[in-house]
Amino acid sequence: MRTSVRWAIHQIYRAVAGSTRGRLRRPCVRWTGRGALGACEGGGDVAGPGRQWWRDAVIYQVYPRSWADSDGDGIGDLPGITERLPHLAELGVDAVWLSPFYTSPQRDGGYDVADYRDVDPLFGDLAAFDALVARAHGLGLRVIVDIVPNHSSDAHPWFRAALASPPGSRERARYLFRDGSDEGRLPPNNWTSMFGGPAWTRVTEPDGTPGQWYLHMFDTSQPDFDWTNPEVRDELEDVLRFWLDRGVDGFRIDVAHGLVKFEDLPDTDLTLDANVDATALAPMWDQPGVHEIYRSWRRLADSYAVEGEDADRILCAEAWVLPAQALAQYVRADELHQSFNFEYLMTPWLPDEQRASITRSLAQAGAVGAPQTWVLSNHDVVRHATRLGYPQHPGLQRIAGIGADDPQPDPVLGLRRARAATAVMLALPGSAYLFQGEELGLPEATRLPDESRQDPTWERSGHTQRGRDGCRVPMPWEGDAPSYGFGPGERSWLPQPAEFGALAVDRQRDDPGSTLSLYRALLAVRRTHRLGLGHLTWLDGHPEDVLAFEVTSEDASVTVLANLGTDPLTLPDSADVLLTSAFPGTAGHVGPDETVWLRS
Repeated sequence: MRTSVRWAIHQIYRAVAGSTRGRLRRPCVRWTGRGALGACEGGGDVAGPGRQWWRDAVIYQVYPRSWADSDGDGIGDLPGITERLPHLAELGVDAVWLSPFYTSPQRDGGYDVADYRDVDPLFGDLAAFDALVARAHGLGLRVIVDIVPNHSSDAHPWFRAALASPPGSRERARYLFRDGSDEGRLPPNNWTSMFGGPAWTRVTEPDGTPGQWYLHMFDTSQPDFDWTNPEVRDELEDVLRFWLDRGVDGFRIDVAHGLVKFEDLPDTDLTLDANVDATALAPMWDQPGVHEIYRSWRRLADSYAVEGEDADRILCAEAWVLPAQALAQYVRADELHQSFNFEYLMTPWLPDEQRASITRSLAQAGAVGAPQTWVLSNHDVVRHATRLGYPQHPGLQRIAGIGADDPQPDPVLGLRRARAATAVMLALPGSAYLFQGEELGLPEATRLPDESRQDPTWERSGHTQRGRDGCRVPMPWEGDAPSYGFGPGERSWLPQPAEFGALAVDRQRDDPGSTLSLYRALLAVRRTHRLGLGHLTWLDGHPEDVLAFEVTSEDASVTVLANLGTDPLTLPDSADVLLTSAFPGTAGHVGPDETVWLRS
């Protein structure tokens, strides 16, 4: 698959989230002007006792290597996370999602798992995990963990056994081993890795001769499982039970669209057209068999729910899928609860594009009775405080890594837009995910020394793609402390930019104009007015470069005005401002790149 095609598949049409059981309010969009794009009708009933918490939850992603280091080795760990959990309770989120902490060689930041049922000593042990869960639950926070079902590490006992076994063996049948073409000298097909280079690696057989090839859609150290093998299905379901039995509240599913490959693994030669169904063109992604897997997983997760106690265990997909109808299938009532809305994440800060993306997203979710799931940053993309510091153009926004010799963003403009965009996102009906540090306005580390990079994309792309290290730099907690309070000493697995000191938690905690204070205010008003369970109505009568909508819940109605233009918007004298994204705001006006919430 050519690079441009990989980029396109990896960057369009992500929407829809959740599932529905019982009598629940459906997120809905109505339009009162400018024309509707797939608008839906008003919603259903509100859930009674045992309301499904995930339908309007705000979930905070922690990247364990970069959150807090308790022992001074320069790498974050589970005890460090536990110690800093009160920050999340004070912030006002509902749950914490942990990126992988499993036993791993760490070739891909823990997404190369060697033991799915244990904690890597780098991060602690199972007792430390249990303590984290207990502390989180004591603070009213649910715990979501990553599950990596598409591939394991090449250090996994199964793969080591496969290498030691002959072709056709039970051990090899757990992975996608194939004979090569051209008498074995060439890979079985022309697929390429998402990290660059071929998607196949040839092994040396136990007798020392060149042998079969194994598939790895990511790094060579991440061999893909063969999900047509019942043994693989049984093993991963048992892994889910292991962590559910330890008290986790759900899973984020890595590469959720990649588990099943098209039969016979045919060659692919894609020239992508936006109007073409890429499912038929990409035999390694979004095959129908994944839905049978997730229906089984949903039954498993539902078996841990407690009727009437708001105790659903949830499943959230990382599914980069097009077209939109294909993505919607992942969140049907008997499959997954949520799927990240990556289309919204990559929508530029332009009024028509924002309006269309929000409308389309809510309509797609409403069509399957699901809440939408919103996100602006995560561990795989450039932070939105940096993305939005570049000129905005129609079409999906770039998410490639940034280096010191690349064009640099405007950090002041980026942060102002990021605050305004977050104020839009957190008003929208549905659930939302936050990435660690965005509540501080952290920018991407765009000037990391290339020699410090650890993302496998950097090496496998031949140093043409900088990768994802820039968004994974450790958190600043104390502006004047070594490593900005990340750990007890100066060590930090990635170098922290000097500007992180002024953005540290202790510098922002008591500053009413800080980004941290803004996030706390947004989350408090969102929760008080239950905006996540509301209905959105677009409002007419405003300039074209203003996003104007009202969100109405059972508890309140809030009007949101986001000025994406260059001229101030004058507010009526009667306007009752609940909060503004800008500090200081201008009384009676909504400035450029500012969002205000008004009491309707």
